[in-house]
Amino acid sequence: MIIITGAAGFIGSCLVGKLNAEGFTDLILVDDFSFPDKQKNLEGKKYNKLVHRDEFDTWLREHHRFVQFVFHIGARTDTTEFDKGVFDRLNLNYSKTVWNTCVEFGLPLVYASSAATYGLGEHGYTDSHEIIPSLKPLNPYGESKNDFDKWALEQEHKPYFWAGLKFFNVYGPNEYHKGRMASVIFHTFRQVKEKGSVNLFRSHNPKYKDGEQLRDFVYVKDLVEVCYFLLHHRKDSGIYNLGSGKARTFLDLANATFKAMGVVPNIHFVDTPVDIRDKYQYFTEADMRKLASIGYDIPFHSLEKGVSDYVQNYLAGGQYF
Repeated sequence: MIIITGAAGFIGSCLVGKLNAEGFTDLILVDDFSFPDKQKNLEGKKYNKLVHRDEFDTWLREHHRFVQFVFHIGARTDTTEFDKGVFDRLNLNYSKTVWNTCVEFGLPLVYASSAATYGLGEHGYTDSHEIIPSLKPLNPYGESKNDFDKWALEQEHKPYFWAGLKFFNVYGPNEYHKGRMASVIFHTFRQVKEKGSVNLFRSHNPKYKDGEQLRDFVYVKDLVEVCYFLLHHRKDSGIYNLGSGKARTFLDLANATFKAMGVVPNIHFVDTPVDIRDKYQYFTEADMRKLASIGYDIPFHSLEKGVSDYVQNYLAGGQYF
C-alpha cells in the first residue's frame, strides 16, 4: 500500500493520478472528504480505501505492516489565514504525528514543505539545511512549514528515508476548488473567458515594474514526477527545493495563457490587496542543484509548454488529471 494524505486536494489528487498511470492502485487516500467541490478530483481514480484525516494515525497503527510508503501532502495552505492555531494543529502537530508513526514502524516518508519558508529571500533560495533556522517566513502558513522543517532536522530518530519538498508556485489541473488560492494561470484563464482581459497585481516595490514580479512557476506534472522518482530512490534523505529552477514574470505567465487560448493579450494592473501587500514575495527561484545531485535528470516543462498543456488539455474543457 502507498498512502497519500491530502489526496482529494490539488497536488495530492494529481499524485494519485500519476501513481494510477504507473500501475499503482493499492492506495490509501487520506483527507477530509466532506468538501463536495473536491470530489471530482478523485472521480475515475483507482484506490483501496478512503481514510478521514482524523482517523489516519489509528488506521496506520493497525495496518502499518502492509504499507510501503507515505506521501504526506495534506496541509492547510491558505496564505491569507492568520490564525496560527489552525496551522499549529493541521500543519505542524499533525505532521509531527505522521513523522513519529513512520519512525516507529520503519516507513519511508515524503512530505510537503513550501517555498513560503524563504520569506523575502534574504538568505537566498538554496535548500541547504544550514540556513533553515535563519529563515523568516512572511505569514503563519510559511512559519508552520518552516517550523516543521526545523523540527524534522532536529530529530534524533528519523525515518530510514525521508524527504521534505519545498514546493514553489505550483500550477496545473485539479485546482478548480481552490478559489482565491488557485494559481494565477487559473485566474487568468477565467478572467479572459469572462471579460477578454486579465488583472495582474501592480508592483508596490520600486525595484520591479508592474507585472515584472518574478516567481518560480512549476507544473504539477513535474512535481509528481519527482515524487515518483523518490518512491523508488529511497536514499539521500533531506529537504529539497521543488521548482522549475527558472524565475519568470507574471507578464510571461499571462502572455503564455493568452497565447494558449488564442486570444490577443489584454492586461491591466490592480493594487495588491492590503492584507497581503507587505507579505508579498517579489522574487523566488529554486536552486535545483541538490535534487540533480542525487540523480534526478528529467527535464521540467518550460512555462510556455506547461501553460499550453494546462490550458488546452484541462481548463478549456474542464478536465481533470
